[in-house]
Amino acid sequence: MESLDVNDSSGTKGRVALLKNMAAAGFEVTALHYTQKEISLPGIRTVMVKEGKGTFYFLSRLQQYIYKWFRYNIGTRYEKRTGFSFNWRGAKNAFAKALKKYDPSDFDMLWTLGKGTNFRAHAGVLKCIEWHPKWYAYIHDPYPQQLYPRPYNFVPYGYRKKWFFLRDVTQLAHKVIFPSDLLRDWMQSYFAEIQNKAVIIPHQITDMPYSKSGLPDYFDMTGFTILHAGNLLDLRDPSPLVKAFCQFIAKQPQSNAQLLFIGKAGKFQESLKLAADRHKQIYVSKGYVSFEEVYHMQLTASVNVILEAKAEISPFLPGKFAHCIVANNPIVLIGPYYSESKRLLGKEYPYAFEFSEVNELEQAITQLYLDWENGELAPLNRDDLRHYLSKAYLEEKLTALC
Repeated sequence: MESLDVNDSSGTKGRVALLKNMAAAGFEVTALHYTQKEISLPGIRTVMVKEGKGTFYFLSRLQQYIYKWFRYNIGTRYEKRTGFSFNWRGAKNAFAKALKKYDPSDFDMLWTLGKGTNFRAHAGVLKCIEWHPKWYAYIHDPYPQQLYPRPYNFVPYGYRKKWFFLRDVTQLAHKVIFPSDLLRDWMQSYFAEIQNKAVIIPHQITDMPYSKSGLPDYFDMTGFTILHAGNLLDLRDPSPLVKAFCQFIAKQPQSNAQLLFIGKAGKFQESLKLAADRHKQIYVSKGYVSFEEVYHMQLTASVNVILEAKAEISPFLPGKFAHCIVANNPIVLIGPYYSESKRLLGKEYPYAFEFSEVNELEQAITQLYLDWENGELAPLNRDDLRHYLSKAYLEEKLTALC
């Protein structure tokens, strides 16, 4: 897998939770990882795949230095022609080399787990034909990037090569794993090979560490707290939530309520700062906050927010969905009509909104606040989702696959 460092991305948190639950379910797990530092996980044998020092290593370092010194990318033409960077090629070869040290007959399954736009472990396994009958290729996001739902419109260098790469993965893997039904359907519309191979394994609930040193000073434990935890990517527009909250406090000026945005704000930094300057009840973090501290806040908040991309469909299952289910507090979901999170919460869930429903969102915040003020704020209580995201459900699925 790409990484075992849970602080580097929400994707890694999800992949590590999956490994932990595999081990907790009684499977012997060996994790080859490209974190480039030693990381230990209880009950799991972790093996760092060392970055090779071959041609691609030196080309990638040269690329970095030339760009740093002269702001010129020597890898652009190569990526346009081949679809992939020097670093990607080097990592692919390192994974293939590391995997060839193991005998497929000693294992029941080989899983490849990526993060972000990195599928380097998948590429490494493509070179190891002997592993293909036991290969479970996990696809966590649409790939290549040109397949993201509109209005995403980024087309990467060498997109055709990337397309052919994933086509090969879907053709040669024994099974193709997705964290959500909608993502499976979305990708299957582009790669027909997926149809008879797809398996859904959602993000996992597992024991996760959280800060024992208390909550930060800006988190008001005595008040009603609405928390959005996570980076605000370009299409995760927080303005409906901000507008609804501002309308709420305008009508309830004495309310002991707080709206917190924890994580990198990206292009929304300035607008959120202006809102926080006008309203002391809005807090925006200055950037990255450690996962342990964020998780503690998620468990403690009155309401957790899942803010999805302002797109035609959101086939992703957010990594923090499992954290919000564990917290067992009400979830306010803002996203498109077609959304995996909405599908799981159900058509009758009362706190799911589209981006245009600012007034409805304000009314929901008001009702949640009044319930909290009267000591009647109901917990989420979704045992069905706790089971769906649990070790027990994972064990059932894996046992059926073996």
